[in-house]
Amino acid sequence: QVQLEESGGGLVRPGGSLRLSCAASGRTFSGHTMGWFRQAPGKGREFVAIRRSDNSKYYADSVKGRFTISRDSAKNTLFLQMNSLQFEDTAVYYCAFTPTRLIQSRVWSEENYDYWGQGTQVTVSS
Repeated sequence: QVQLEESGGGLVRPGGSLRLSCAASGRTFSGHTMGWFRQAPGKGREFVAIRRSDNSKYYADSVKGRFTISRDSAKNTLFLQMNSLQFEDTAVYYCAFTPTRLIQSRVWSEENYDYWGQGTQVTVSS
């Protein structure tokens, strides 16, 4: 079984930056999809960014140009660098993983991911 643990959330001013981390442990898979979703108060879980095992990356339109997803293979850790943060970015951010290299049309849906972290709170406030 795969376990995910997020860290790096916190309080930041508009225009500021945060770097989220997701440490993975347990069984590894040659083919996989791993990334980030977020959930704002009173709203559903929203796709943010995903990296596939072939190193292809996909971003939600709302974060393109501001967020960057990356991976440190040696440490088995996924990162989300968040720059130019806005009030609308306030949410609980969740790391997600599935042991399949999802086709592009399926990376957007939370229904296609089998493992989730506990979440880390990001609050953007002046």
